[in-house]
Amino acid sequence: MEFIQEIIAHNLATLRKSRQLSLDRVAEVTGVSKAMLAQIENGKSNPTVTTLWKIANGLQVSFSAFLKEIDKPKAEIINIKQIPPLIDDDGNYLVYSVFPFHPEKRFEIFSVDLKPGTRHLSEAHAGEEYVFVQQGKLTLEIHREQYELTPDVAMKFNAASEHAYINASDEPTRFYVFISYPE
Repeated sequence: MEFIQEIIAHNLATLRKSRQLSLDRVAEVTGVSKAMLAQIENGKSNPTVTTLWKIANGLQVSFSAFLKEIDKPKAEIINIKQIPPLIDDDGNYLVYSVFPFHPEKRFEIFSVDLKPGTRHLSEAHAGEEYVFVQQGKLTLEIHREQYELTPDVAMKFNAASEHAYINASDEPTRFYVFISYPE
């Protein structure tokens, strides 16, 4: 199968399935036969420009919607030791931006090192936080309530109010914060 056929096949099938349309229904709205649509989706036919325009018009999408390249899964390895930390509280609170905020994904992930005896106050902010402890013990203080987290215990909360991360132990604590932002 030619590369362009593969792209067109993938994009047509993805579009049709995302709209929960049968081949019969697509044939109805586009004027292209069900057999031809099936051949295009299976990569067995290289459609003409005229045929693609009929499909695009019938489905009310741009012509180029069928030509955009397939997003191939990409693997990315992040080494926290290679990320320069943001440092607060006289070097006792180190934040590593593992996966920075992306506007389409609407979340970010941080790794945080909290040295023994440190209390870090976080201002209220938008979003919901999910906290996972990797090492040590963490006390989360929200609305004057304290919650103890260990590597087997995780927590989520609305970050719209001031909250504190506390390491009352004699050992360092490492935890991850996943922040999901509303639209």
